[in-house]
Amino acid sequence: MKDDLLRREQAFHDQWASTIDVDGIRVSDYFEACTAPENRFILRQLGDVQGKLLLDLGCGAGENSVYFAQLGARCVAADYSPGMVDVALQLAERNGVQIEGRVVNAMSIDIPDNTFDIVYASNLLHHIPDPKITLREMHRILKPGGKACFWDPLRHNPVINVYRRIATEVRTEDETPLDIEIVSFIRSLYSQTNYDTFWIATLWIFLQFYLIERVNPNEERYWKKIILEQARLEKTYLQLEKLDRGLKRLPLMKRMAWNLAVVATK
Repeated sequence: MKDDLLRREQAFHDQWASTIDVDGIRVSDYFEACTAPENRFILRQLGDVQGKLLLDLGCGAGENSVYFAQLGARCVAADYSPGMVDVALQLAERNGVQIEGRVVNAMSIDIPDNTFDIVYASNLLHHIPDPKITLREMHRILKPGGKACFWDPLRHNPVINVYRRIATEVRTEDETPLDIEIVSFIRSLYSQTNYDTFWIATLWIFLQFYLIERVNPNEERYWKKIILEQARLEKTYLQLEKLDRGLKRLPLMKRMAWNLAVVATK
């Protein structure tokens, strides 16, 4: 069953990779845009990555590997989709940095214990049948004192769940957003865990896309659109982000966010 799921995920992402315009990717936006709060949080927690050996697990198109390589990290871009690994290598070449590419099963990572200083994973765990297996693997291959960082969608918000039911053609049928209780499991593995959640009131932007701008969620990936169009969305986003900061102080409201970001130290 798990093998079938992984094959479906691989086929979906290979097909997606074949459509990606590498020249159209603005790498810095994925970490520095106002609409990329998850990565801005992760960067603050990581600090200087110069010279660090970093595994970008589930690398996708390679934006993360290339960005960290530009900051001086030694990056390995790993994905279960060979097509995505190829795109990541192309993106690195276009941006004048060197990265290593590897096809990897995130549930059984063929890498020795205590190898990496940083393991980074964006939007990976909700594609994994049992994310705890991957979190253990991330822990295993980290050096003592190394950091695991990831961000992924949560399962609790009704607005984003409606979006998921509508946007069936731009996401895989098997993906399962995380329960926020995964943080407790991470704390049981790692010596220190920092986390935050993002996008509560700011999810109005998704409603704006659908209700006002009439953007078909099966023709444009909303989670890509917020990065690509961050300049025009900035004013609205920053106003709503202030509201989010207040909402997250209320009991149980963090779980109502769209995304969870975690940085944990082994």
